[in-house]
Amino acid sequence: MRTASLLCAVWLCMFNVAFSLKICAFNVQSFGESKANNKKVMGILLKILSRCDLSLIQEVRDSKGRAIQTLVKDLNRFDESNSYSYVESERLGRRTYKEQNNVLKVKEQYQYAKSEAQGTNDTNVFSREPFIVRFHSPTTLTKDLVFIGQHTSPKSAMKEMDELYSVFKEIYRKWKTENVMILGDLNAACGYVTIKGWRAVRLRSDPKFRWLIGDEQDTTVREKTHCAYDRIIVHGRDIISTIVPGSAQPFNFKEAFHLTEEEALGVSDHFPVEVDLKPKHHYLLRSEL
Repeated sequence: MRTASLLCAVWLCMFNVAFSLKICAFNVQSFGESKANNKKVMGILLKILSRCDLSLIQEVRDSKGRAIQTLVKDLNRFDESNSYSYVESERLGRRTYKEQNNVLKVKEQYQYAKSEAQGTNDTNVFSREPFIVRFHSPTTLTKDLVFIGQHTSPKSAMKEMDELYSVFKEIYRKWKTENVMILGDLNAACGYVTIKGWRAVRLRSDPKFRWLIGDEQDTTVREKTHCAYDRIIVHGRDIISTIVPGSAQPFNFKEAFHLTEEEALGVSDHFPVEVDLKPKHHYLLRSEL
């Protein structure tokens, strides 16, 4: 889909101990001051975000930081039981977290550098270098979780997706963990990918990577399109075993909130994609069913 000249990605976290941990990725499509000051759009956006425990928000155009400030302020008003704050990465984007002392904790964050591209002669593969965050999650079965947020350029989507394999290898060397989730708008469908090209994408050819959002799914709002642009990919036996079966889906907020296509497009032309992670005491919940 369309790219932003300045990408700001926002990580938001909310917690409810009674349920599994819901991870979401949402391309909000040019989120800036105009949308942040639109009460109707923000009302829908806050309802979407409040469903998730940890959200990656992409395509935020906010060079002055005002839209992010408005978003965080409104989220704190909308969800008074939690407190939101944010930290910044390099100029290519900002990341926002909401932490609680006994819930998700940011252990480390890492901006993948152009000079660290592996397995290619092109050291400038990414239009926007991935930003990686390592969380400690005491409430889930898997405690050590690494999230790689990425928004590919449509013109180089397949090349960037392939290079994410090198990013994973670099993260493994750096942090010695295999439990990794790659998520975001990868432009991984329709005119941006080819059947022949898929064979060269290492994330697809390596069976250790599980693509939780399938090619047949639709992450677009417009009725005339049916494309799985947005994806969630996991690697690592522990995190794979933590996934709640059948929970990885696009969230059709147009249907859920009874919106017209025009109203939904006012928020974004993408649906969020989401997946649930089992809580630490999931076996107790299952025994009660």
